[in-house]
Amino acid sequence: MATHTANRRSSFGRDGGLQARMLLTMFLLGLVYVVFVGVLFAVGAAAATIVIVAVVLLLVQFFASDKIALATMGVREVTPAQEPELHGIIERLCVQADLPKPKVGVIETSMPNACAMGRSPKAATVCATRGILELLSPAELEGVMAHELTHVINRDVMVMTLASFFATLASMIAQFALFFGGGFGGGYGRSREEEQDIMLVVLVSVVVYAVSFLLLRALSRYREFAADRGSAVLTGRPSALASALLKISGTMERVPTQDLRRAEGMSAFFILPARTKKSLMNIFADHPPLEQRLAALERLESQLQSAA
Repeated sequence: MATHTANRRSSFGRDGGLQARMLLTMFLLGLVYVVFVGVLFAVGAAAATIVIVAVVLLLVQFFASDKIALATMGVREVTPAQEPELHGIIERLCVQADLPKPKVGVIETSMPNACAMGRSPKAATVCATRGILELLSPAELEGVMAHELTHVINRDVMVMTLASFFATLASMIAQFALFFGGGFGGGYGRSREEEQDIMLVVLVSVVVYAVSFLLLRALSRYREFAADRGSAVLTGRPSALASALLKISGTMERVPTQDLRRAEGMSAFFILPARTKKSLMNIFADHPPLEQRLAALERLESQLQSAA
């Protein structure tokens, strides 16, 4: 009986659809990357250099990307004595989900937001901004923290980090080829065949970057829906998360522009994007529209009430 209960708890928040999509995304990106490396070899790029650069970047992404991101955002790890309410909420949720308690951090900014970082549940950090701690009620904050812990349960932060590696490498190689390869206009003393090779590398790099970008955006949107569902399962109160999202979105418009600009680079990892104004670029957004998330949470609330 105890084993059954532990297994049921450990499955809280885990989304089978997200797991399948993450696997498919990594497979497709890996396939594109193999083709990319094959093109680099075909045009005579130095194999040893490619392998060394790729391996070093991959290791940095896997082992240090979360630390770099946390430092960039100015996250300060806090103790239970410093933030007792936040620690208490996270500890209760972790017990319920049979999850190791992550490190807890606070970002001293008025922007109301939260995020989770880490390549595994044992190496995770869950963060809240000062703005969100002052804005939300305990129930709403619990909904937000359950959302972030669901990201940890699903390990989607690690997959997003590894997947972004392909886009980063493709972008770097394209810039390298343009800068050192004479660009599109032809370099002095370079043969026509060499110029065609450079053009091919740049073209394939752009295609790899575009494919990576679109796959990452699609995965990022789905993982937010999955984390919202996980929060509803863990807390049993989808309406609390919906209320929190509405408060965060409404307050975001009053946040100083410099705070939003500073956080924009890490927007994909926040519960709501650092930019809330609508534009044509929203079709490439890393978060689903707020209206769709609220509608999904409302449906979950109805399902839970009817099942009670």
